[in-house]
Amino acid sequence: MNTSTKLLFASAFLFFGNALLAQEMSFEEYNPPSTLKVPEHPVQRAKFPFVDIHSHQGGINEERIDQLVGEMDELNMGVLVNLSGRGFGRGNSNSQQDYIKDMIKEFNTHAPGRFMVFTNLNFAGFGDENWTRIAVKELEEDVAAGASGLKIYKSLGLNVNDVNGNRVPVDHPDLDAVWAKAGELGIPVIIHSADPAQFWQEMDANNERWLELKTHPNRARGDDNPAPFEQIMAEQHHVFEKHPGTTFINAHMGWMANDLDAASAHLEKYPNVNFGIGAVIAEFGRQPRRAKEFFEKYQDRVLFGKDAYNKEEYYTYFRVLETDDEYFPYYKKYHAFWAMYGLGLSDEVLKKLYYKNALRIVPGMDKSVFPD
Repeated sequence: MNTSTKLLFASAFLFFGNALLAQEMSFEEYNPPSTLKVPEHPVQRAKFPFVDIHSHQGGINEERIDQLVGEMDELNMGVLVNLSGRGFGRGNSNSQQDYIKDMIKEFNTHAPGRFMVFTNLNFAGFGDENWTRIAVKELEEDVAAGASGLKIYKSLGLNVNDVNGNRVPVDHPDLDAVWAKAGELGIPVIIHSADPAQFWQEMDANNERWLELKTHPNRARGDDNPAPFEQIMAEQHHVFEKHPGTTFINAHMGWMANDLDAASAHLEKYPNVNFGIGAVIAEFGRQPRRAKEFFEKYQDRVLFGKDAYNKEEYYTYFRVLETDDEYFPYYKKYHAFWAMYGLGLSDEVLKKLYYKNALRIVPGMDKSVFPD
């Protein structure tokens, strides 16, 4: 074989070899921009002032408040509800109560009317004979200090243990007095239970959350870690049933945004329950006709929320809810590797979702921030 022939073979090998190698890529890497040409209406400011019922903020001081207010004004956010009133359960009750009082004072001093704060429970010592009495007393004190609701983190049902090391179920009897007291005080309870059901399923090619489990392996669960998904959710629903006089906001649509028939049945069964849409907008964006029908039918039972705070990510929420746009990208591939479609909700439905339902449910909210 002469030199020219060798060079020809070498070139051919490199060409075809690179072409074959180009076919080998991970699922994460394959993310081609769409070539579809359709009308686009990006939205960076909500059509109406809105309440974010589901946010988590820490490090609150004048500088942080000024930054938040500036971004809220850009987004047309009227009120932000900080669900982390006591932080994330760290410290003793005295320090937690000082924390929430200081936070409320900072908000009211530097941006009156723009922020609401929900308190949280301290589960330290759960199972002790005095725990319930103290929890109810502290809830009353926090509300007297300005807290407007109670937020229950997903840790209840997953990793909150009692003094004997046993998992505390969401419907534990020692919590009944807390739910009842919230109803008596007229404050809502926003509760997050479990995680998406797919976290309990096999991590294989049939799992729609495969990429999320690959990038966040600590999110994988099992029937003994710490209990089956269905059991945890049944415990939550039992709480709703036992306390019809308390208003609940089921965070993340109770993980039913991908099954709106189940979500509808849930609202029909529990008239004291509302849905927060935080972190599930991608589910609506892939079923725009069915989702629009759901929002129209249950327009009095849904509240806008975002959860993780990121100004640019609100844009996708606005676009899904307000426009009729087709096939536009979501901002987090491991949550949704599919494209979004707009629901084109009516002004009447948008107003209820954005602020009217929150004004009705959360006591003490400044109505002057909103148009009517």
